[in-house]
Amino acid sequence: MQAIINRARAWLDGDPDPETRRELTALLAEPEANRVELADRFAGPLEFGTAGLRGVIGAGENRMNRAVVRRTTYGLGQEVLALATKQPEWSNASGDAPVVVIGYDGRRQSDVFARDAAMVLTRMGIGVRLFSACGPTPLTAFTVTRLHASAGIMVTASHNPPEYNGYKVYWKSGAQIVPPVDADIKQRIDSAPAAKEIALDDLEGALGDKRLQMLGPEAWDAYKVGVLGLGRKGGDRSLRIVYTAMHGVGNQLAMAALAEAGFPNVTSVPEQKNPDGAFPTVAFPNPEEKGAMDLSFALARKESADLVLANDPDADRLAVAVPQAGSPTGYMQLTGNEVGVLLGHHVLTRDPEDSSHSRVALASIVSSPMLGVIARALGVRYEETLTGFKWIEHRAMQIEAERGAKLAFGFEEALGYTVGTLVRDKDGISAALVFAELVAQLRAEGKTVQDRLEELFRRFGLFVSTQVNVTKKGPDGSKEIGAIMQKLRAHPPTELGGLAVVGHADYDSGLRTKKDGTKESLGLPPSNVLAYDLDGGSRVIARPSGTEPKVKFYFDVCMAMREGEPMADAQARAKETLERVRDSFTALV
Repeated sequence: MQAIINRARAWLDGDPDPETRRELTALLAEPEANRVELADRFAGPLEFGTAGLRGVIGAGENRMNRAVVRRTTYGLGQEVLALATKQPEWSNASGDAPVVVIGYDGRRQSDVFARDAAMVLTRMGIGVRLFSACGPTPLTAFTVTRLHASAGIMVTASHNPPEYNGYKVYWKSGAQIVPPVDADIKQRIDSAPAAKEIALDDLEGALGDKRLQMLGPEAWDAYKVGVLGLGRKGGDRSLRIVYTAMHGVGNQLAMAALAEAGFPNVTSVPEQKNPDGAFPTVAFPNPEEKGAMDLSFALARKESADLVLANDPDADRLAVAVPQAGSPTGYMQLTGNEVGVLLGHHVLTRDPEDSSHSRVALASIVSSPMLGVIARALGVRYEETLTGFKWIEHRAMQIEAERGAKLAFGFEEALGYTVGTLVRDKDGISAALVFAELVAQLRAEGKTVQDRLEELFRRFGLFVSTQVNVTKKGPDGSKEIGAIMQKLRAHPPTELGGLAVVGHADYDSGLRTKKDGTKESLGLPPSNVLAYDLDGGSRVIARPSGTEPKVKFYFDVCMAMREGEPMADAQARAKETLERVRDSFTALV
């Protein structure tokens, strides 16, 4: 415990923020028996990786605070300057000093963290373009490429609980960083001085000589024009839509884009339309969580809405619900996989004049394999990547450079979608517009979203999915998660729920082992992921979360529908198989 206390005192000495200094001083004054919280805060630093930073707001090295943000930004700035010296193209388009775009969401202290980051960078001689108001994550990613910036910072914790905040880094491409860039930046962060020794620029002085420039309505308008360009005309746009920003930052842009695209009947959930980092109407600001959409469904019933669209708090994800007779809420919330398959099929078929050879569809390895079946049937190149949109966009840019084929659609099952190359990250606002376009088209044809899903299932096979999360909090949580993964590696199953395991893959070693014992390369970067291929095209995947203290298990079952089989019967068959596989696997851990 003395080592923890020594680290805490050293951190306190270097912390420039009076508020977190008071917080840490109080923790140090606690009796030794009450120092569990102190031990957690100094169990190790908040690690910088490909997801940037994400953690609970508070004092300490394992928390999100101004000291962590300043040291992180100093390390990032050192890397940007080093690259600008070696590679002139890392400076901005006019050849001047490198420029970093900084955006932030509506969470607690997001604006403070963003301003601190700006003042660290301008003091280092780096130009900063700072948004004048909180806004969506995809807006920041888009602006990095629009301004030919060297990098971007988005202060956000996406859909995490209210006590969290985070720090996401984009590179010159407009995509999130991938190895080895994250390791290079981390090394510079580790050698950064104490936060109080990192000088901050004077705000007025930085504004006066243009080192700092504020981004206002023109930046928002440029993104909105791009989003509108992803849509297509047509369909019955008189449908009634309910939208929620989930107390986040999506309302202004989503409502404007839908209105200007010709959807006049859109109503925003009033209690959730303005940014509020306390998220007062939801226990967990994630549209996938039970109860998070209750206000949306209540308003949808009142408005007799044909479609419900929800963004998460930083508007990079999209949830969708459609009317469903007999449902307790009156609506059926689609899974992330169902939205991905519907959007992907729509995007890949709406422009028949486009050459399939010039387009690419990508999905993460834990997303439904159904998109791959559809893409290949349409003659579109399809690949799977590691989990995380940074990998989808990284691979998309590789393929574009090698073959000239551009990304048409990418998705991950956790409500993340991108249409085209406007934003090199997931984008909940453009996805909302294109999904509304799909529903308008179906409405004009006298069809529903459920009708389209059934058509796809009958043509390409019925795919059903589920996920189980095991949470392990506290200082020993990561060790417990590691033990689960090690147990699965040491004892791979041979049968799950009556389906034979016909192969398994360890993405850490980069090898897939087939049933006959032969091995093949996965062709992907190493990652702590295990996959089990089951007879008939079904599969199970296990992976620790990169942003939360969880290990996640993904289950996908695929089966052909019988000739003339009622949809309800086929779904019951698939669900029963899915539950057997899930129960059989979870019993192992």
